[in-house]
Amino acid sequence: MVSTHEKKTNLARLIIPSSSSSPSPSPSITSPHVIHSRSHSFVGPSPRFNPSSTPLFFLQEDDDEDEEKEPLSSDPVKIGPSDFHILRVVGQGAFGKVFLVRKKGNCFDGDGDGDGDGDGVFAMKVMRKDTIIKKNHVDYMKAERDILTKVLHPFIVQLRYSFQTNSKLYLVLDFVNGGHLFFHLYRQGIFSEDQARLYTAEIVSAVSHLHSKGIVHRDLKPENILMDSHGHVMLTDFGMSKEIDELGRSNSLCGTVEYMAPEILLAKGHNKDADWWSVGILLYEMLTGKAPFTHTNRKKLQEKIIKEKVKLPPFLTSEAHSLLKGSFSRLLCTQPHSEDLAILIKMQNELFL
Repeated sequence: MVSTHEKKTNLARLIIPSSSSSPSPSPSITSPHVIHSRSHSFVGPSPRFNPSSTPLFFLQEDDDEDEEKEPLSSDPVKIGPSDFHILRVVGQGAFGKVFLVRKKGNCFDGDGDGDGDGDGVFAMKVMRKDTIIKKNHVDYMKAERDILTKVLHPFIVQLRYSFQTNSKLYLVLDFVNGGHLFFHLYRQGIFSEDQARLYTAEIVSAVSHLHSKGIVHRDLKPENILMDSHGHVMLTDFGMSKEIDELGRSNSLCGTVEYMAPEILLAKGHNKDADWWSVGILLYEMLTGKAPFTHTNRKKLQEKIIKEKVKLPPFLTSEAHSLLKGSFSRLLCTQPHSEDLAILIKMQNELFL
């Protein structure tokens, strides 16, 4: 087991360049009860595997806490915290905060929708290095940054800059101002079938792109899906994502229980099929207002996911039943077949015509 002192010694030797921007009617029936009490994402190794001791990717540790000093980067054009005006806090998590910021020197020259970088407004995710090391989440933070530099898709939030100071990590992403999918679902209770079809098609498109890059998201849920100003979805939060090759499997226990595939809970090893299970759960939740498996006790919830079959509520229309029993019912199994997923992708493409 690597000690914290050894980790910090190794971290002091590691610096990488900062990244720069990439190219750039509600149903008439009574709504079902919406579940307000939800699990939180958690991540950890399978009991059969030891935690990784890989050093954090772009950290350098010392006792200087001055956050306004030059960022630790060998890039000739240095970007750091002092290049942004902090407007307000928009989120807070276990490792730090998310700020709404405006890049200095940017006059408003966008189209006024508040998305993208036309007005110089971004979401800045700030994470404390000591907290990351203490919680042994070094590998996950490294993966999040690396993965965000590799994806470019209209339904995935884009990383614009990444840099660091002696005590914190910074990821600067497009600010998406439409709120979380969870907020919209909570407010409406359920989505119309047309809404659910569109959102699911866009989610499938984004997940397919990730998988084409060998990336598994592993924490798909309404809280990790943003809505832009035009009503389109944007996947975000890649802190639990992982690159897995076509024949590889991961043994980490990660995600949010309600959306976890049975093979993750059983510690059998999982791959990209785990994401398709989560997409099926998302579709069910959009149409019914709650996930198909719920329980206040986490252990009993896990048992339900592993042992029980999905039950479709009677208030759904025949078209919705057909949708869930047809292409998307193939998602709600532990081992979807490649031909089933091909049908799903075909359906997703047809929804945009």
